[in-house]
Amino acid sequence: MHVRAPGKINVFFAVGDVQPDGYHDVASLFQALSLYEDVWARTSDAFTIAVTGDVDVSGVPLDESNLAVRAARLVARRVGWDGGIHLDVRKGVPVAGGMGGGSADAAAALLAVNELLDGRLTPLELQELGAELGADVPFAVLGGTAIGTGRGDELAPALARGRFDWVLVTNTRGLSTPAVYSELDRLRAVPDIAPTVGPPQVDRAVLQALRAGDPVALADCVRNDLEQAALSLRPDLADVLAAGRAAGALAGLVSGSGPTVAFLTEGPDAAAALSGALGADGHAALPAHGPVPGARVLAR
Repeated sequence: MHVRAPGKINVFFAVGDVQPDGYHDVASLFQALSLYEDVWARTSDAFTIAVTGDVDVSGVPLDESNLAVRAARLVARRVGWDGGIHLDVRKGVPVAGGMGGGSADAAAALLAVNELLDGRLTPLELQELGAELGADVPFAVLGGTAIGTGRGDELAPALARGRFDWVLVTNTRGLSTPAVYSELDRLRAVPDIAPTVGPPQVDRAVLQALRAGDPVALADCVRNDLEQAALSLRPDLADVLAAGRAAGALAGLVSGSGPTVAFLTEGPDAAAALSGALGADGHAALPAHGPVPGARVLAR
């Protein structure tokens, strides 16, 4: 069973106060992009995984901690399969880049194993299983454009007309998501300048720009509350943001917890030109567009 699932960008990401359990409430606007993870699943005597990719996969775990393996086990347990599953994964989303590549692996594995075993779990049931694995997994199942609240896993589809073209600049030095959140909390705790943080909400201007299919309007309201913390830990990313804006991007932001930097452009030609300019400047730049569908079966 061959299933493909997309990476994502957080077009808008507002982070609320830290909660008693240590997590933060968020309000996110996800968009699935045309960088994909491909997963092939077959029955086996054990739960195993092999990983290749168009990106560096040296940091991807090949044991029980891998999200895709955990996803396969969840579905097998739910549908009563007592054998094993082997997964072959080909990665096209930057690893540890804030674009949800591991979550896309998990989403693809959920759907692939469900189809392989004729589990007949609904998309909503797969999203609910995915939420047990991580906040980004349900969106990788759903795809398109969606608002995520709570920890990001409570999803509501959002209307986006037309196509939005992005250029992603990847980085081989990863950033720890927990470390970025901890740095955000530290920055917010500075006496006298700490901001007032209430319940997070997605800005209506973002939703209006998406409904209008207007990248210029969207560029005025993209936001990532984790960006300041990511730049505090990795000041070099500020140079990447400056380079992209100088080369003609409508807007730039750190993707999720980073270190991938995303630039919004006016269209496919502008994305190609920006990708070329950044590549000539020594950056690893990938053009991509959204929104695209979530996890889907390509072949049986």
